[in-house]
Amino acid sequence: MLARFHEVRDFTGALVRNLAPEDCVVQSMPDVSPTKWHLAHTTWFFETFVLKKWMTGYQPEIPEYAYLFNSYYNAAGDMHRRDLRGLISRPTVAEALRYRSLVDDKIDNLIKHADEEVLREIERVLTLGINHEQQHQELLLTDIKHVFAQNPLYPVFRGRDGSPSRPSEVAARPAVAPYQFVDFDEATVEIGHGGDDFAYDNEGPQHRALVPAFSLAGRLVTNGEFADFIEAGGYSRPEFWLSLGWITVNEQRWPAPLYWMKRDSGWWNFTLSGLRPVDENEPVTHISYFEADAYANWAGARLPTEFEWERAAADLPMEGNFVESETFHPQPCHRHLADDQHLHQMFGDVWEWTRSAYSPYPGYRAIPGALGEYNGKFMCNQYVLRGGSCATSRAHIRKTYRNFFQPEKRWQFTGIRLARDPQ
Repeated sequence: MLARFHEVRDFTGALVRNLAPEDCVVQSMPDVSPTKWHLAHTTWFFETFVLKKWMTGYQPEIPEYAYLFNSYYNAAGDMHRRDLRGLISRPTVAEALRYRSLVDDKIDNLIKHADEEVLREIERVLTLGINHEQQHQELLLTDIKHVFAQNPLYPVFRGRDGSPSRPSEVAARPAVAPYQFVDFDEATVEIGHGGDDFAYDNEGPQHRALVPAFSLAGRLVTNGEFADFIEAGGYSRPEFWLSLGWITVNEQRWPAPLYWMKRDSGWWNFTLSGLRPVDENEPVTHISYFEADAYANWAGARLPTEFEWERAAADLPMEGNFVESETFHPQPCHRHLADDQHLHQMFGDVWEWTRSAYSPYPGYRAIPGALGEYNGKFMCNQYVLRGGSCATSRAHIRKTYRNFFQPEKRWQFTGIRLARDPQ
């Protein structure tokens, strides 16, 4: 348990190793948190829910951190405004890193000297904290990408050759084959997590659900296919859009996915490895639910439900392009063939929007106390996404994992897999 704790904490440190202090303090929009805040908030989590509970006589070195780095746990006390996190100039980045080191040392000491009974209690919360840190690793990456995208110098987070400062060239690739739909018969299936290993509370209780017959596209929608939607006037044709989506796309003046920009030579895309031409073979990403739904309507299809997605994923290996590969960007589906009747890219690359509203499963009850605020209180006005992304840890994702965002959000690695009803 302690080795796993340090492995995950060290990976966070590895992700930020090439960032300057100036990079770590910028908040480019209310949804984005500065890198420094992520480093301190995940540390506050372990301090608050592990050290304060189980370390006898524990006193925080700087009590004010509990106010600055609480996120939304009302039962844990007051908190600084989320949209003003970029104004927290102190503690410095160096002090935030020192805070991490101090808490890590105290976690070491606690676990090494706790008896068996206490260790069993600690393990449950420490495991949640480790998974919480992995969630913030993903947020850290998507947040720093948004920060860098506001800079006309288009800084490179990590080049494909590992360089911290040089944009990477993209080699020519063979065209991805047209997708085929894979058919599934009607079935009553088990939905949700039912094992003894870790899962978030929103993944249960496991229950049976009737899933009518459906078909699912064998791969993700590509940049090239989404560009066809743009060229067909997709962003200016209201018949494809939900009413709120149409209002949003016009108010925000969206012409394309987030981070796309038009130049004389065509579409360009800002990535964590630099600014480069859009690769038509890569999965389209950084699109809202509204855009995903509009594209599906234009393509004569629809988005899958989360129950269809989970049923289709049940027997598949959890392989894909995850954060451990450190590509930090979706990759083309090289294995797909024109007559392929298999599903590809179900895990990693991009979070897949579903048409399912984020709501509790039958029999769901939030756990008591502050940790019960982790998922349950967000079950309103959001849609479920499945499968993980190139910024998600392979060790973090599950087939039952339910991510969720509001339908207008675009800064995460979100994309599209089409579904349709029986023909």
